[in-house]
Amino acid sequence: MPSPPDLAERDVAARAVAGPAARARGFRRDVQGLRAVAVALVLAFHAGLPVPGGFVGVDVFFVVSGFLITGLIADEVARTGRLRLGRFYARRARRLLPAAALTLTAVVVATLVWLPVTRWREIAGDVVATALYVVNWRLADRSVDYLAEGAAASPVQHFWSLAVEEQFYVVWPLLVVALVALARMRGKRVTRRALVVGVAVVAWASVLWSVTLTGLDPARAYFVTTTRVWELAAGALLALLAHRVVRAPAGLLRAGGWAGLAMILLAAVLLDGGTPFPGTAALLPVGGTVLVLAAGLAGPGLRPLTAGVLQPVGAASYSLYLWHWPAVVVATSLAEGEPSTRALVIAVLVSVVPAVASYRFVERPLHTSARLRASTSRSALLGVACTLVGVLAAAGLLRAVPSTSDAAPPGAQVLRDGTWRGPDQGTDLDALVPALADATQDVADLYDQDCHQDAHGTAPDACTFGDPASGTVVALVGDSHAGQWQPPLAQIAQAEGWRLDTYTKGSCGLTSARTWLGTTDAPYTACGEWNDAVLAHLLADPPDVVVVSSNRAEVVGADDERLTGASEDRAAVAGLTASWSRLQAAGVPVVVLGDTPWVGIDAPECVAQHTDDWATACTLPVDVPARRSGVAQQRAAADALGLPMLDVTDLMCPDGTCPPIIGGVLVWRDADHVTASYARSLVPDLRDWLAPLVTGR
Repeated sequence: MPSPPDLAERDVAARAVAGPAARARGFRRDVQGLRAVAVALVLAFHAGLPVPGGFVGVDVFFVVSGFLITGLIADEVARTGRLRLGRFYARRARRLLPAAALTLTAVVVATLVWLPVTRWREIAGDVVATALYVVNWRLADRSVDYLAEGAAASPVQHFWSLAVEEQFYVVWPLLVVALVALARMRGKRVTRRALVVGVAVVAWASVLWSVTLTGLDPARAYFVTTTRVWELAAGALLALLAHRVVRAPAGLLRAGGWAGLAMILLAAVLLDGGTPFPGTAALLPVGGTVLVLAAGLAGPGLRPLTAGVLQPVGAASYSLYLWHWPAVVVATSLAEGEPSTRALVIAVLVSVVPAVASYRFVERPLHTSARLRASTSRSALLGVACTLVGVLAAAGLLRAVPSTSDAAPPGAQVLRDGTWRGPDQGTDLDALVPALADATQDVADLYDQDCHQDAHGTAPDACTFGDPASGTVVALVGDSHAGQWQPPLAQIAQAEGWRLDTYTKGSCGLTSARTWLGTTDAPYTACGEWNDAVLAHLLADPPDVVVVSSNRAEVVGADDERLTGASEDRAAVAGLTASWSRLQAAGVPVVVLGDTPWVGIDAPECVAQHTDDWATACTLPVDVPARRSGVAQQRAAADALGLPMLDVTDLMCPDGTCPPIIGGVLVWRDADHVTASYARSLVPDLRDWLAPLVTGR
């Protein structure tokens, strides 16, 4: 190992490696102003103001963080030849964790007071993931989880960006330490060039992956760390190359800064929630932020950003970011999912009060505490304590979730025995099945067996239920509206001695029509591929009966645009008819299990919000749910081919209304899917219809 360099060598290294970035790591009014602009864009976006791309404020924060953190790291490595990881992490803990722990505690309290019990369990898991700074990966998994589609936003969802930054803070210093160690093994000091190469390699890999994944799966790409690292690396590269950038003419840097600020604002106006992001779209705000930061390397930076009015906003930007989103989520819940812009603006303004208090009495005092700064171990203990606060708060919330009842209510039996008298306000909600807190998890067993294909899967994988050795095979084929019938059909198959094979895929019925995937706003090509594979499999090894069911089809025209109205219905019916007729022509019997009504409201959440008047507040006339149902398309296709069809509308919406509870059982687990518990209560109805079709009795 080489001996430490003398003072003169350290001075030369400091100038070469850190240079202007080391000077810029001190207080910069323009950076503070840039933070203010970034947080203002995010708050305006979440308040529903006409800033459709305001989410790019997060990307501004990423670049700024990469720039400032790298300036600190490069300066220390240049001065000392090493990086003290303990002190680095201690600074981050003091700066970020106390305010985050306070916010998480407040979120748990707000959840207990204002949010419906249907969301408590999920939020508790989110809070734990947030406290451990991995919530972005949890959100990424949820974005491709069909069961979570349409779920309300988590009050800690905004922590995803902080999780990305924390993961960067952990990994980036380790990369620097590895480069330092590698240089020492070669008997040399780490150079600025080595750091630049290391960051550039990581950045380039991240850019390529960001573009690729954004094109394939934009919902997941938005949250994962690997698609965002390049944004922090862009700031890091500027810090490492600052000594070269600063040599550019001052006028050119200022012009670039103005162009950069325009790029950020332009991104906030031109982009929107439908833009695949990050990918190439993120180049606009990221590149703009780099230019703004570069403009301040050799001077005060852009004058508007140094304005006094922006400085306190920039200083408190972290706390403002932490507190505004939970307020927006609470306001949205109180408005039952449809808050006005006025309500959202008020929520954001109200959040300023705890944000400022958090900044003045928690964030700033602990960050600047001389006692904590003097001891790395004290800062580390503070960080551990803050993490435990979040975890324990989540445990408390989970403990408050009501336990599931052991009751066995009749469900649809009240329709068969004639005891149904309409929605009963006197229903004991404590004995409800499933419990309101468990409603979203009351799903078909096939979801636990990894055979339900997501939006990308194309394999004709099947789950098997009933008697696997039976010579009588029933195949259930379709989307999640088919999959929801697996529990009662499996029960029937077990009783009758059949084998039930299920072939299901999210948002994809058995149809030859080209369909549209709403979550990506693009043609659903994987659905067509899955259809071809399933049909080929069924034709090669025919079952005794194929039961088809699906949601209303959203069909794509020849110009790759979604069809609407009568033209969509005609195309949907043609697609169903074409696929079903292929099976029919091969001698495979096809029967149609009609689509369920689509109530359009989150039924369990509505009941949880209206425990005293759910019978009126959460019951809709049947014509409203019927508008979204695919039953009319299925009826037309079944009639065209002469296929038997069971319309289940009356089994869920008796007497012309669609109540959320029938016979003490929740009918829907969300806005359009039947709970497994209610589906099982329909076993006698389904058996009476299906058994003769399978056995010919």
